Amino acid sequence: MQKLEPRLRVTAPNGSYGIYVGAELLNYVGDIVASLGGKFSRRCAIVTNPTVGARYAARVVDALARKNFEARVIEIPDGEKFKTLETMRAVYDQLIDARIDRGSIIFALGGGVIGDVAGFCAATILRGVPFIQISTTLLAMVDASIGGKVGVDHPRGKNLIGAFYPPRAIIADIATLNTLPEVEWRCGMAEVVKHAIVGDAKLFDWLEERRWTKDDGRWTVDERRWTIDDGRWIERALRVKVEIVARDPFERGERMKLNLGHTFAHALEIVSDFQLRHGEAVGIGLVCATRFAVLQKISDASLVERVEQLL
Repeated sequence: MQKLEPRLRVTAPNGSYGIYVGAELLNYVGDIVASLGGKFSRRCAIVTNPTVGARYAARVVDALARKNFEARVIEIPDGEKFKTLETMRAVYDQLIDARIDRGSIIFALGGGVIGDVAGFCAATILRGVPFIQISTTLLAMVDASIGGKVGVDHPRGKNLIGAFYPPRAIIADIATLNTLPEVEWRCGMAEVVKHAIVGDAKLFDWLEERRWTKDDGRWTVDERRWTIDDGRWIERALRVKVEIVARDPFERGERMKLNLGHTFAHALEIVSDFQLRHGEAVGIGLVCATRFAVLQKISDASLVERVEQLL
């Protein structure tokens, strides 16, 4: 068994939690939970969507069973338009049917929508149960899973109903990215670019200098073959958010930097009736925000072309 230690730790007001980054970590979910040292109940739940569930849920169930956990798989429809209170009620019903208690872990297996819904359910059912993120998209790994923001949308706006509820751990199995559809890859890269703009100029330069291709079904970059399986650039992207969240866990100041491009993005998502994916909207929003910064004379005009070309 590979060494199971977090690559990074996120400092939260009620303690810290680890981010586990590596290939094939789905096979060791039970071992990671056992290493956390908590007194968890045998019964637990995995919230996912049909696409991700069909591909990965059985592996997670088996990994948990090897550590004597009995997991109930709960599927919700895929897509931002299902990030609603109605969806949460359906999840609550199944969690109650599964007889979870305050020691039961809720796992979010999937991307950002799954993390938001499962996390908010964990924060609110029985006044709070343990929660673990198992991210399977690039967007979730580098952004959505980090920082403890969970919640759902309201007809009058995105993420209007929610809470700050940190997970006990984040598990990013980077092997899952090799099956990620190209459009979801681009969505995740928009958040990587955002983090580079916000807090890592060298990462921005590195991204500009490289072109990603898919070779035999695996994402690869340049002659050094710095692949997903290496994970270093993913770790570098998420480190930006980790460090900012540690300094401003409740978004009262510096953490607002991480919303770069999102004011425009959220508006675009709503007017498109969520036909525009979040990452696509963020990419457009970054361009809008950069152009607006130039108009306000707080950014150099040359940055607009660099951001547009990279995206």
